Amino acid sequence: MTAERVRPTSAPAATQEWSRTYSRRVLVTDLLALIWVVFGVQIAWLGLSSNLATNTADLRLSYFAISVVVIVVWMTALALYDTRGARVIGTGSAEYRLVADSSVRVFGLLAIAAFLLHVDLARGYVLIAFPVGILVLLLSRWMWRQWLVAERKHGGYSARVLLVGSTASVLHIGRELARTPEAGYRVVGAAVSNGTRGVLDGSTIESFGGIDDVASALQLTGADTVVITSSDDLPPERVRRLSWSLEPGRQHLVVAPSLTDIGGPRIHTRPVQGLPLIHVETPTYSGRKLYTKRAFDLVGSAALLLVLSPVLLVLALLVKTSSPGPVFFRQERVGLNGSTFRMIKFRSMVVDAEARLQELSTLDRAEGNAVLFKMKNDPRVTRIGAFMRRYSLDEVPQLFNVLGGDMSLVGPRPPLAREVERYDSHVHRRFLVKPGLTGLWQVSGRSDLSWEDSVRLDLFYVENWSLVGDFAILWKTGRAVLEQRGAY
Repeated sequence: MTAERVRPTSAPAATQEWSRTYSRRVLVTDLLALIWVVFGVQIAWLGLSSNLATNTADLRLSYFAISVVVIVVWMTALALYDTRGARVIGTGSAEYRLVADSSVRVFGLLAIAAFLLHVDLARGYVLIAFPVGILVLLLSRWMWRQWLVAERKHGGYSARVLLVGSTASVLHIGRELARTPEAGYRVVGAAVSNGTRGVLDGSTIESFGGIDDVASALQLTGADTVVITSSDDLPPERVRRLSWSLEPGRQHLVVAPSLTDIGGPRIHTRPVQGLPLIHVETPTYSGRKLYTKRAFDLVGSAALLLVLSPVLLVLALLVKTSSPGPVFFRQERVGLNGSTFRMIKFRSMVVDAEARLQELSTLDRAEGNAVLFKMKNDPRVTRIGAFMRRYSLDEVPQLFNVLGGDMSLVGPRPPLAREVERYDSHVHRRFLVKPGLTGLWQVSGRSDLSWEDSVRLDLFYVENWSLVGDFAILWKTGRAVLEQRGAY
């Protein structure tokens, strides 16, 4: 997160240019993907010289012409739903959802047109082309997103942000934006209410004066996006005048409310008499969603145990033959609503590991955070245990806990009772859901996280969990394990 002085004339134009360039590139790959899928299915299913006859006028139409129409309509729907818009690319599920929604509507439109015109379409052509087309489009967009995220982590393809508000709120929003560079907001400066000039204490954000200096700050930084971080010193009339001073179409205004760690699906805006009211749905932990999650856990854990049974057998033999002691390590953990259960893992340490914990904790070598004891190169870890921990293989037996209902595939980290004793009152909200075999902590740094970040991620999951989010975390877990991030 850096503040830098740039020439004011080209930055907004450059921002608009990268957005258009990226959109054109995605448009080309969308078109190529649809041509490949639609014509590929036509040739594979119907051959090169197939015709189509209507039921009424015996009008024979070429499937080539129909494929062209399908591709044109499909591309038009993708454009009308703004699937390549700057506000949906790069982060979140909105882009993928819009691609899927627009594609399904094209499928529905084609079905209705064929029914009304009595056109006898080959069912295989339709039923294969559309699902495969959606999958290929989503894969193409995912590949583009990986490239875009890499570019944004290096400061490119991002909105240049000027933060406006109190010093505390500017620092807070600046830190949050720095956490997720893939969202495409790059902080280049600030204008704080007390008029401070220079780099703000404890950060690298440079302030260019007070609220009245926003216009000059925009010129100096080349920012194209103004983010209002607090409204204490900015009454509605002043915010309105600030929005009027921005260049239409090239400079944008964003208002950051004092809400943080709220998932997008829970937020809805409703303008009432010019007031943009923000509705935040309270999280629910019962009903249909809960039963769906339990069913997902049962099916997922049973399937994984079946597939991984040979791996479990091999690891059990390695643990048994590599060091004296039992194969499994059972430990009491705190779960749903504060109840306790026996969590099962492969034993990765020597038998007297728990007895030696106090001795090691006094060496001041604990790493990770102030509540959780984590140590790199822990002398209690066996050789096979180090290998299993590197790839989280010691955690696989927890699938039995998931199958038994004590844990979930995805959820907060299951804590020890001695850790719970040190919790602040708000941290107990993590017990509103079952602990997980994996979670946001697993895909966001694991043992390298600070205690504050661990709590923030767990509570974010509790407040915003969904089945789609669970699928995303499971997908990211595989990548985190293979990359061995934060594992020790």
